Amino acid sequence: MNTKSLVSLSLLVGMGAVLHTVMPGLFLGMKPDMMLLMMFLGILLFPSAKNVLLVGMVTGVISGLTTTFPGGLIPNLIDKPITAFVFYGMILLLAKYTHNAGSKALLTAVGTLISGGVFLTSAQLLVGLPGPFTALFATVVLPAAVINTIAMLVIYPIVQSIFKRSRLAEQTT
Repeated sequence: MNTKSLVSLSLLVGMGAVLHTVMPGLFLGMKPDMMLLMMFLGILLFPSAKNVLLVGMVTGVISGLTTTFPGGLIPNLIDKPITAFVFYGMILLLAKYTHNAGSKALLTAVGTLISGGVFLTSAQLLVGLPGPFTALFATVVLPAAVINTIAMLVIYPIVQSIFKRSRLAEQTT
């Protein structure tokens, strides 16, 4: 892990924190987690286990501190590292099929759904949910998956181009 990758990951997490903070709540205090988009982008641009662990933990802490979900800190601390490593595993398993922005966007959709499921399950077990699981999944997680997928389609090619030109990315897949 070098300084360039740490700084780049920090910038992505910082942008994710801003997006997460300004995103309005949709249903019962829950809002789409736009920080996931930046976490996934960081994993795509800097695909190593150390980077995945770091960005997953930092994203969990910052997302937990900025959440509007009652008691959402601990579920975020559980959700983000798990989601980060599942997403990384999907990238490794599907490496020969994921060479375009569309495939990255599809992985983002799946990753967002996994994150939402892990978050809601852990929140349900630890602090309780403010509404039914299926209602929260349908009104918050599914829209977040759509938003993150569209955003990844737009953002990934731009960021990949910038990182390639500036030689910041370790490996762009």
